[in-house]
Amino acid sequence: MRKLVLGLLIVIMVTAPVFAASGFSITLGEATDSNPAYRNSVLNYFKSKTDRDINSADIRVIRASEVNEVSKGITGLVYSPSQILSCAMVDLSYSEGIKVSVDASKIRVVTPEMYANALRSSGIDRGYVVVTSPVPASGEAALAGVLRSYEIAVGQEIPEEAKKVSIEEIYLQSQLANDTNATGDQIARLFGEVKNQTENRNLQDPADIQNVVVNVAQDMNINLSDNQVQQVADSVAASQRVQGNLTDFKQKLESMSQQAGGADILQQIYDFLVGIYNYIVGMTSP
Repeated sequence: MRKLVLGLLIVIMVTAPVFAASGFSITLGEATDSNPAYRNSVLNYFKSKTDRDINSADIRVIRASEVNEVSKGITGLVYSPSQILSCAMVDLSYSEGIKVSVDASKIRVVTPEMYANALRSSGIDRGYVVVTSPVPASGEAALAGVLRSYEIAVGQEIPEEAKKVSIEEIYLQSQLANDTNATGDQIARLFGEVKNQTENRNLQDPADIQNVVVNVAQDMNINLSDNQVQQVADSVAASQRVQGNLTDFKQKLESMSQQAGGADILQQIYDFLVGIYNYIVGMTSP
């Protein structure tokens, strides 16, 4: 019996380091992190959305300076620390592409499809993403936290130009959802279809991309002005341009996703072994 217990202990000790790089990260807006009630509320929400141990996540704080570094050049908005409330969780062990869950009771404008579209512009096509806030928020600024969560989970920074394109896209999608007859999800599908056709046909000429936007919008019964057509075409063209700079990040994302998926299986084995060990120790204790 002692040999069995010793053997299990050795296996547990050897396998434990595997879980150090789990591809599991959380970013908290600095206003949320500094408020204990907000922090606990958000972490409890994340717990309800995953079967993983939140304590094993790499938790970081995203600050106004990080959000402003990108957003002020796009919208002209400058956020104060008290306004950075949105939070994100990223789990790379999810193996079925990308899945985005948005707390619709708090995030009022940006939808899961809108986030997924913008993430695609930064080379992100996999992982489980959860976005929330302790108080109502539109959700655009939360993308900075999502992108930072991916950088932490992957262990590599996303090129600044790609992050800028993604954030520009999320703001444009939100603006079109407010200014047209379409919902956020319809705008997201518009962007997704234009991107697909542009990629499949390898379009480079802005005029060709504009024609795709016009045709897709007509098919979806979305009324766009000439200026809005130009904005969508420019956004998609920018997304296409930055893809060549994302090769290293995409490769690392794929590698970490595979590692995290394997680690998830190993974690179940590890938990099982710990359970057996605790049971045996309990049985052999006086």
